[in-house]
Amino acid sequence: MAAALLLHRGGHRVTLFERFEQPQPLGSGLMLQPTGLAVLERLGLARLVVGQGARIAQLFGRCASGRIVLDARYRDLGIRDAFGLGIHRACLFTALYDAIVSEGIPVRSGCEVTGSYLQGSARFLTMRDAGDAGPFDLVVDALGLRTSLAPPTGRWLEFGALWTSVTLPGQPFAPDWLEQRYRGAREMVGVLPTGTPTGGAGPQAALFWSLRHDQLSAWRSEGLAKWKEQVLALWPDCAALLDQIADPEQLTFARYSHRTLRRPVGTRIIHIGDSWHSASPQLGQGANMALLDAWALAEGLRLMDDLQDGLALAAALRSAHVKLYQYVTALFTPLYQSEHWFPPLIRDRLLAPLSRVWPASAIQAALVGGLAGMPLGLLGLGPPDYAALAA
Repeated sequence: MAAALLLHRGGHRVTLFERFEQPQPLGSGLMLQPTGLAVLERLGLARLVVGQGARIAQLFGRCASGRIVLDARYRDLGIRDAFGLGIHRACLFTALYDAIVSEGIPVRSGCEVTGSYLQGSARFLTMRDAGDAGPFDLVVDALGLRTSLAPPTGRWLEFGALWTSVTLPGQPFAPDWLEQRYRGAREMVGVLPTGTPTGGAGPQAALFWSLRHDQLSAWRSEGLAKWKEQVLALWPDCAALLDQIADPEQLTFARYSHRTLRRPVGTRIIHIGDSWHSASPQLGQGANMALLDAWALAEGLRLMDDLQDGLALAAALRSAHVKLYQYVTALFTPLYQSEHWFPPLIRDRLLAPLSRVWPASAIQAALVGGLAGMPLGLLGLGPPDYAALAA
């Protein structure tokens, strides 16, 4: 939707294809970093989403023994009043979708894209039970990691997470902290404040529990009571959150994948977001990387007269940042999700103490904020106006 808005405003005729009969969001909470907020600010939507989300000042985690193993603060970015934003996907979806509707961008729902092909100087889409669509000068693939428009690549990770949305009760949870508790790297429970959506009953949060994908069936068969015992043994303060969960269907399992499409650009087609690159959410970059991809695409087409040159420029503008975060996320994921004893030992005994000392604290903040590699300047963007957003 962000790509559609940017291209529409750039003078292009855009049609969105959506497989659901009624466009809708999937998932629970996510983090908007300074990078994603910078794009939303240019779209005129940052103040709207900040008003509904939760401003996050710090990411904080302890292991089962009580040792602090994660302490990342946005103030270490060196950007005045900087913050991350916890928000429910539905709020971000609604902000973008309402803008799509208000600007008259056509949305064809109930269209499941199964492939594409070139015919002459145009590209066409094939649909399940809906015939072909086209001709198009350009197809933008934003179908995600299971895209039907790109060859399979990468690998599924052993771990994923169970997610649900709950009402945040206040104490002992800080309204501006993403908090996590760990037992080694095998167990992790986290709470991300996601703000108060319009019409909501109060502050909300995303509750997530790390789980191996091959243990999902056992988790379902063992029942909620045993799972709640595990969570409470690791973090007793979660009792008020767990009391809100009465049915396993309230929790959704998300399995993670690490993949990078070698060539994100083809003839009259470009792959963006998870269609190009996906990773575990340990650094909270998924939606933010996709927003940067959308901005780069609009910039590439604006700056170049030839379509293919514009697509090549868009990919070049993002390539280094994508490679950096794919590498760093792959490096960091075993520290927080694995069956092995050695990675969390490095995390707890070496990286955690080091990260609280400058300049490591500033490097950690830059990685968390998506600003490592300085992606904003390359795209002609600056940090969000935090003073205006905070107001």
